[in-house]
Amino acid sequence: MSEIIPFRRKTAREKARGKTLCRNGFHKWEAVKERPFDVKEGKLLTLYRCRRCGATQIRRT
Repeated sequence: MSEIIPFRRKTAREKARGKTLCRNGFHKWEAVKERPFDVKEGKLLTLYRCRRCGATQIRRT
């Protein structure tokens, strides 16, 4: 006979894990190491990526 796998629904806490802070604007930004900087129009640009959700942001320094 085959094994029966018990299914259960995810709780609200499990569904929202790692997303609620980013949804409210509290990202955890890190500089991207593959492309340390980019020069455009004579200004230094740095690419940042959020550790939790993967959103990207470009900042001028």
